[in-house]
Amino acid sequence: MRAQLANYWSQYFILWMQVFLALGVFVVFAALPRLGELLFRPVENFFSNFTARRKTAVWSIFLAAIAVRAALLPAIGVPFPMGQDERSYLLMSEMFAGGRIAFPQHPLWKSFETFHVNFFPVYASMFPPAQGAILALGRLMGNPWAGVLLSVAAMCAAIVWMLQAWMPSRWAFLGGAMALCNLGVVSYWVNSYWGGAVAAIGGALVLGAVPRIFRNRRIRDGLLLGLGVAILANSRPYEGMVLCIPAVVWLMWWLLRRVRDSSLLSTPVHGAVFGAACVICATAVFMSYYNWRLTGNALLMPHSWNYRMYYRTPLFIWQRAATPIHYNNPQYEDFYNGWVRGLYHGSPGDVMHASLEKVRNLTAVFLWPGVLPILLCVPLALRDRRVRFLFVEFIVGAAGLFLIIQSLPHYAAPFTCVIYGLIVQGLRHLRTIRVNATPVGIGLARASILLLLCNTSFNAYHLIRTPDRPYSWSWNEGKGSPGALAIEWQLDQIPGKHLIVVRYSATHNPHGESVFNHADIDGSRIVWARELDAEQNDKLFSYFKDRQIWLFEPDRDFRTLTPLHIDNSRTKSSPAKPGAS
Repeated sequence: MRAQLANYWSQYFILWMQVFLALGVFVVFAALPRLGELLFRPVENFFSNFTARRKTAVWSIFLAAIAVRAALLPAIGVPFPMGQDERSYLLMSEMFAGGRIAFPQHPLWKSFETFHVNFFPVYASMFPPAQGAILALGRLMGNPWAGVLLSVAAMCAAIVWMLQAWMPSRWAFLGGAMALCNLGVVSYWVNSYWGGAVAAIGGALVLGAVPRIFRNRRIRDGLLLGLGVAILANSRPYEGMVLCIPAVVWLMWWLLRRVRDSSLLSTPVHGAVFGAACVICATAVFMSYYNWRLTGNALLMPHSWNYRMYYRTPLFIWQRAATPIHYNNPQYEDFYNGWVRGLYHGSPGDVMHASLEKVRNLTAVFLWPGVLPILLCVPLALRDRRVRFLFVEFIVGAAGLFLIIQSLPHYAAPFTCVIYGLIVQGLRHLRTIRVNATPVGIGLARASILLLLCNTSFNAYHLIRTPDRPYSWSWNEGKGSPGALAIEWQLDQIPGKHLIVVRYSATHNPHGESVFNHADIDGSRIVWARELDAEQNDKLFSYFKDRQIWLFEPDRDFRTLTPLHIDNSRTKSSPAKPGAS
């Protein structure tokens, strides 16, 4: 409790420190614009010249994202998975890295049943495959997190590339730098395995390719458009569809306007459209095969299958919950019939609460305390005909997000480039504001960027001081490790194969799940199973009779294992402890 209070006051103090710092910096730079000229003009001139070469700007932000987060490795470390979603994505990556997309249904699947994993008709993660593929790439490189880091770096580079189609290169680079500071240093996007960066790459490719097709009519732009659609369909299908609808309508309108133009039939335009169509068709074939292998239906996605089997709660704000069903274990009852059903009952108050929660979460991840003057100038960007379409995307995307009940910040990942594109355009307008011929706006704009850097530094400091909060955890062996990992470290010292039976208390929090297994359950040295009824337990012990069996009670003592002795189909525990406990 004392540690929790200390962490709370630490966050409270840092928040107010940022607020007062923001006010002070705004006052100083607004009152003394020449000070900003002295401090910022050389830096601005340097980056203006440096980013004039577009490819250099893209690659430099990619390398900078890797370098910045890698420099923090000694202090923050590599994150290990804590959430149910993360463990499911890592399961997928393990299967992909091993050359498989699923394993056959296990005969004792009820004992291994866990959240966000499908156990029938095959054993596989419920999530779309893009994030798992990135983690599999990292796993092949030595650690799944390497894939996370590469995807975040690629996201920042893709945002720069996308914005180069909408504004001058130096401002496009600034948009990528904003994404790096907010998402690529201490955000859970880079310090967990939940994802976000992959879908952001897909959105940037789509919105960067469409205006390039209008101007250049190159085949490669069509291929990149198709690739962006493919990434969105396999990372955030719903949000990706919401983003693609305005882009496709815009593209079709452009084509129809030129239907009588002979240049429309030229090879470049024909090739660009044909290239995009080929990639999208290939993606549809792949997804159909993937769905068929995992659900038995080419048109039924694994996450839709999981939702049908386990959820009886609405997805959209106008829907109502269905009749509860009975689950195979009490933890599922508590999660699906308790916590999930309690989130939303369809009242106007529930809609308002869900909407405010979305606003709070999205602003906390995508924005920073000093961004307010920029946001006030974003509407001025409506005067700029060139970027009006970004407003259309933003409005459509916001509507799509607010129509669903649950929405975490990474659900909005496809619109990341839109968010930072509008912020940069608002910044450009802020710089032009004058009060009595005094360039107040440029001072406020520079102060906002300075506060962005300060905010990132504050968050990094906070994360180093409290590595288990708010959304990242250091991999320091023996320190701050969750129960399941601590137990596996203990069993590393004991030879042979092991079966760990997890017994939860009646007051167990279903979010603290310990039952997660590797891709090949039978081939794993350590297998985790849920304690169920006596008949199912007897089948479990008979199936794994060649293993040493342990009892794990995380709600009682999450650091200790107790050996289980099987006698006449009953389980008896002894007070003995494993040698490394």
